[in-house]
Amino acid sequence: MAVSVKTAVACHNVLGEGAYWDAASQKLWWVDVPLPSKLQSLDPASGKVESFAMPQMVTSVRALRDGSGLIVACHSGVARFDFASRTLTHLLNPDPAKPYNRSNDGGTDARGRFWFGTMQNNLQPNGAGIDLVEGAGTLYRLDPDMTLSAHESGIWISNTVCWSQDGRTMYFCDTASGVISAYDFDLDDGVISNKRPFAEFDRGVPDGSTVDADGCLWNARWDGGCVVRFTPKGEVDMVLDVPVAKPTSCSFGGPDLSDLYITSASYGATEAELRAAPDSGNLFVCRPGPKGFAAASFG
Repeated sequence: MAVSVKTAVACHNVLGEGAYWDAASQKLWWVDVPLPSKLQSLDPASGKVESFAMPQMVTSVRALRDGSGLIVACHSGVARFDFASRTLTHLLNPDPAKPYNRSNDGGTDARGRFWFGTMQNNLQPNGAGIDLVEGAGTLYRLDPDMTLSAHESGIWISNTVCWSQDGRTMYFCDTASGVISAYDFDLDDGVISNKRPFAEFDRGVPDGSTVDADGCLWNARWDGGCVVRFTPKGEVDMVLDVPVAKPTSCSFGGPDLSDLYITSASYGATEAELRAAPDSGNLFVCRPGPKGFAAASFG
C-alpha cells in the first residue's frame, strides 16, 4: 500500500532541517538554517505554527529537561533558546580556532547528553558560497554539566545523530562519504567504539535520520527524493517517495508517535526545478505504519 505524504506546513524553507518531536510539549520543532535563520514549531493538535527569527544560523535542537527551553546547535557552537524571553543565548564554542566552522546535526542520548557535529562552510542564503572544507568537522558530546568532549574528527558534513531504543547502538554519518556508520555505545560512560559501515543507498546522499520502535533507521536522502527505512542489519526495508528532491531530516511525532514528519530544502534549486517541485522547503507528514519512540531531553 502506498503511503500518502502531504504538506503539514507550507513553510517553503531554504534549508529546513533538524526535525525533532518534543513529547513533553507535544510539538514538532525544526529549523531553517541559512540567514535569516529561523526556529520553527508546529502544534499538531491546534495547528498553530510559530517561527522565531534567530541572530545566527541554527541547525538542530533538543528540549531542556526542565521544560524552560531548548539546547540549540548553531553557527557559534551551542546556545540556549529560552521560551519565556524567546531569546537565544550563547553557551560555548567548541572550535574557537576555526571561525568558519559551524554546528550541524545533533541529538541526545538516553542519559541526556547532547551530541552534535561540526563542519566548515561559509553558508550563504539561497545557495551561494558553499566552500565546503574537507575533514574540518568534529563530533562532540556536551554533558549536562557543560563538559565538552570530542569523539570523532576529520568530518566533512555531520549528519544522522541517533540511537537504537536500548541506547546501545549509535548512528552517525559523514554525508560526503555516502555511508551511514554504526557504533557500539557505552550508555554509562557515553563513549563510542567499533565503528562500522551500517547502510548505503543509491539515491542521493544520507542526511538526517531517526530510529523507530522496531529498531529500524529512517534516513532522508538529499537529492534522492525519498526517505529510506533500513532494518537493524542495514538492509533496505521501505523506500518512501516524497514530492521534493531534497528531504533533509525526519522525526516520528504525534500523540502515539505514528506520524513521520519530514523537513525539506529548496536550497540550490533552479527556477525550473522549483516549478517542477513547488513544495520544496515544506514540512511534510505521513503515517507509514511503524511508530517511533520519544527522544531524551537534555539535562
